[in-house]
Amino acid sequence: MSVRTRFAPSPTGYLHIGGVRTALYSWLHARQQGGRFILRIEDTDVERSTPEATVAILEGMAWLGLDWDEGPFYQMRRMDRYREVLAQMLAAGTAYHCYCSREEVDAMREDQRQRGEKPRYDGRCRQRTTAPEGVAPVIRFRSPDDGETVVEDLIHGTVRFQNSEMDDLIIARSDGTPTYNFCVVVDDWDMGITHVIRGDDHLNNTPRQMQILQALGARVPVYAHVPMILGPDKQKLSKRHGAVSVLEYREQGFLPDALLNFLVRLGWSHGDQEIFTREEMVEFFRIDAVNKAASAFNPEKLLWINAQHMQRLTPEGLAQHLLPYLGGVGVTESLLASGPELPAVVALLQERSKTLVEMAAAAEMFYVAPVAGEPKEVEKHLHGQGALLATMTQALGALPNWEAAAIHSVIQELAVTHAGGKMGKVAQPLRVAVAGRAVSPPIDATLALLGKEETLARLRRAGRWA
Repeated sequence: MSVRTRFAPSPTGYLHIGGVRTALYSWLHARQQGGRFILRIEDTDVERSTPEATVAILEGMAWLGLDWDEGPFYQMRRMDRYREVLAQMLAAGTAYHCYCSREEVDAMREDQRQRGEKPRYDGRCRQRTTAPEGVAPVIRFRSPDDGETVVEDLIHGTVRFQNSEMDDLIIARSDGTPTYNFCVVVDDWDMGITHVIRGDDHLNNTPRQMQILQALGARVPVYAHVPMILGPDKQKLSKRHGAVSVLEYREQGFLPDALLNFLVRLGWSHGDQEIFTREEMVEFFRIDAVNKAASAFNPEKLLWINAQHMQRLTPEGLAQHLLPYLGGVGVTESLLASGPELPAVVALLQERSKTLVEMAAAAEMFYVAPVAGEPKEVEKHLHGQGALLATMTQALGALPNWEAAAIHSVIQELAVTHAGGKMGKVAQPLRVAVAGRAVSPPIDATLALLGKEETLARLRRAGRWA
């Protein structure tokens, strides 16, 4: 039977990295097995679900390249199907109407606590034959009274639940709307899901869902409950740790493949390999090799992995990723067209950048001349250096061949004649003059890319700052 997995986020908030990792594991298992990956939006929480959250989920999945084969399906559009199955279960006796009020159920559970028993609904409406007037009932699933429900989990192994510990679950509210656990079961059944891969916070829901599937005569899928991601301090992941919308990682300049590479390694490994292409993840990933222990989010490791992915792309490929970020630093299409070739700039910055945002900031100087240098840098490196700048301008202007090697020779000669052989005494003023700051790629390669005319124009302008 073909493998069918699903990712079923709720649009009550952003898609964060915990959800993305679950989606990734489901996607990888389907792709590795030649199966199909289904996207389902669980939007039955009408009060908290928003269209904006749904759009953000779809946009995040698309940015990450976690393409789905079917869907997105929306639970709110399947209400007729849920009601149909509820009616079938009522007719079959696997579900029943419960007329107990909330107060009655609370009193029942308090009495059980007083007797030292586990509080649970006692099934008193199972045999009810008459309906009280004016009471809108809920629908409960008639769960097994004895025995056990065994979950053979691909990650956690065999997990046993005593049926006597589970009461009759409400599967439809008094207003007729079905509950989460019921909708999930019907969806997985109808969509032929063979493998349910989700967070281990759902593990306690699994025996109930298995019981409902068995009552419907449906095949029970294989389950794999993925452990939590913790913060660096081993506490529950929160916004301060990085549990933000996945789209914020895009805004921060991370490559989608780098983020997926980072997430796949939170709980899974393939030998000592750290960096994976998407194709390698599909080839090597095995859901039953995921560690059952929680993993810790490490921001520095994410930055390192992103830098590795940036370095492994071709300059042309990385330039395409960089383009959307250049507008944020004022580099327009016309400036790009009149400046150096972007792949050449990328090649110069590739070893020095950890994110696309960082690379865009470093690339700005190649297309936008500084109006004024950073005050501290000007004071430190250019103050009183007017004569040196004039000499630099004259020496560089006399170069017949504008190449990095020739530029380096000129800088070296100036260091000998004007700075006692100290290259920094020449290179740093030169950097501040052309870039407005004292940090840049190698200055000879930088000037070669800027071009002779632009370099000399910037040197003359910087003469006024000195």
